[in-house]
Amino acid sequence: MRHNKKFNHLGRKKAHRDALLSNMTISLIMHKRIFTTLAKAKALRIFAEPIINRAKEDSTANRRLVFSYLQDKKAVTELFTEVAQKIADRPGGYTRILKTGNRLGDNAKTCFIELVDYNENMLKAKTEKKQTRTRRSRKSSKPAAEAPVAEAPVAETPAAE
Repeated sequence: MRHNKKFNHLGRKKAHRDALLSNMTISLIMHKRIFTTLAKAKALRIFAEPIINRAKEDSTANRRLVFSYLQDKKAVTELFTEVAQKIADRPGGYTRILKTGNRLGDNAKTCFIELVDYNENMLKAKTEKKQTRTRRSRKSSKPAAEAPVAEAPVAETPAAE
């Protein structure tokens, strides 16, 4: 029975799974967006969000803890300098998963996972909202009394000559 075992094993042993998630987290931090399968992206979000959350407070203990998971000095430096500035005021939800369809070879569900504050298109759309127009009906808003009445055809009377 699988009671209280919530994470996806991804068909790998623990060491292989940890290495996979660590490498994917490094790629996510360095490139800000990676393309992968939906199952791996969901597992990566659970793995990476606490690590990204540690970067809010730049201390030696947090740097060592993050380095113990990632084992990459460049990624740790990038995380604590650039990424930490963008996520400083965000209370959580540092990643976004967008589905892209199914893969051609094996029909696996694919997506890309990205850091939320680095998508320029969505940030631009959020700041520049169009003014919404109210829909108006085609009916005249004038009362019926003011509306022009069609003239009745006047019968011609023979003119008296």
